[in-house]
Amino acid sequence: MSPIKLQGGGRLRGKIRVPGDKSISHRALIFNGLSSGTATVEGLLGSEDVASTAACLRALGVKIDGSTVEGCGGQFRRPSTNLDCGNSGTTFRLLLGLLAGQSFDATCIGDASLSKRPMARVIRPLTAMGASFVSEREYPPISIQGGSIKNGSVESTVASAQVKTAVMLAALQGTGELLFREPALSRDHTERMLRAMGVDFEDEVAMDGTHTIRMMGPQSLEAVDFVIPGDISSAAFFMVAGLIAPGSEIHIENVGINPSRAGVLEVLKAMGGSIEEVRPRTVGGEPVADLVVRSSALSAVDISGDLVPRLIDEIPVLAVAMAHARGRSTVRQASELRVKESDRIQTTLQILDQLGVDTVEVADGFDVIGQGGTPLKPLRIDAENDHRIAMSALVAAIAVPGQSTVEGAEAIATSFPTFYSSLEGLRG
Repeated sequence: MSPIKLQGGGRLRGKIRVPGDKSISHRALIFNGLSSGTATVEGLLGSEDVASTAACLRALGVKIDGSTVEGCGGQFRRPSTNLDCGNSGTTFRLLLGLLAGQSFDATCIGDASLSKRPMARVIRPLTAMGASFVSEREYPPISIQGGSIKNGSVESTVASAQVKTAVMLAALQGTGELLFREPALSRDHTERMLRAMGVDFEDEVAMDGTHTIRMMGPQSLEAVDFVIPGDISSAAFFMVAGLIAPGSEIHIENVGINPSRAGVLEVLKAMGGSIEEVRPRTVGGEPVADLVVRSSALSAVDISGDLVPRLIDEIPVLAVAMAHARGRSTVRQASELRVKESDRIQTTLQILDQLGVDTVEVADGFDVIGQGGTPLKPLRIDAENDHRIAMSALVAAIAVPGQSTVEGAEAIATSFPTFYSSLEGLRG
């Protein structure tokens, strides 16, 4: 793919509807694929990552025809080939839990980027439940040797919705009581969807923030129709663009504002961003609203603790907002950024360096010395085929007069294929 050359400057105006939430899209396919019955899933994200999930499920015997999913009743078919997860870490990690309790062996593979991403955080709790895996240093490719799952006490060292979901998928096929703990509440799409599909479990958040789930296994799922709300991770790029481009007003329609995912909304408002929630409602069990974003003078912010799991994917574009804010912003306890599609601490700071913004890198985050209205410079950056870095760089570029160049942006197709044209369409 040729580099994207973007002429920045000017205001952004108009209405936009972002694609369906990627996290919910993956889960709606996988959970209905495991269930008994047939369901319709409207608003699925049309991205390469979700397509990878659908392809893997088809290889396991699940019938998916457009928006219709016919479940396998808990018994998948042995795949005739390796299950190719492409660039999708969510697909890979959830399949480890999904297949751990099946009666056959299977191998999950991924592209060159995914093959460099560690899977230990999922493999280790599943192994404690009796699952068996074969891999080299717990990186893809990984073979799952299906068998008997015995539920028990399982603890995750990180607050991760992928770990939690993989463990719950395995526990649904296991025997006995699962007691799962994570250090903070991670995004709760899995809990909402499984309850809607008839799964019985209890969960609570303790005074110290620890999140606990108690669930008996085995349990079966009933197919349920879902309507996928707009992805707040995708909306975040337009929120930041609207806030930092002078004279802008953007209406973002049908955005999921689940509290376990809406950390980016809280942070941008805390920075002084004008973001109005209009027509709040519930769609498919998820809270949804339209967002009206107007350009604003921003102030510095600190991000750490239990806020991090609720906005980990949005930190790169939040760093762009920090660059335009007045004062010193900090990000801490975000070491997970090191093992994403790129080392997102390093690649994010490369964007800010190109803009002419001073930063300080630390092991688990960074500091940004915001420019507070001082003009920033056009940038030339290699996004290293990381979709969120590429989109963050384009947001940074559109608010800076002059021509910027973003290379390695082809990975945008994994989550938001029409992102660049949508951004250009808001020029006003």
